[in-house]
Amino acid sequence: QVQLVESGGGLVQPGGSLRLSCVGSGRGFTIGDMAWYRQVPGKQRELVATITITRSSNYADSVKGRFTISRDNAKNTVYLQLNSLKPEDTAVYYCYAVGINSGRKYQYWGQGTQVTVSS
Repeated sequence: QVQLVESGGGLVQPGGSLRLSCVGSGRGFTIGDMAWYRQVPGKQRELVATITITRSSNYADSVKGRFTISRDNAKNTVYLQLNSLKPEDTAVYYCYAVGINSGRKYQYWGQGTQVTVSS
């Protein structure tokens, strides 16, 4: 099993910034691809950004140029820097990771961290 623990959410004014972190742990597992998703009540969870173990990244069009995903493989940690935040960025942000064990891949989710953008 892999446990993912997110932190860094909170309340911020429009135009502000936040940095989310997600630490993965799991004995015997290698953390592979990681990602951030977000979800608002009544809507489907949507992909925000992904990053591979070699640090190749992709972003949803809605966050390109404003959000940056990064990772520290030695710490099994993925980050999401959120800049120029808009009210429509308000959501619960979830960390996602692929855990690899004995050649098999498993999907894991964090518990979510709330980001609220409001004046």
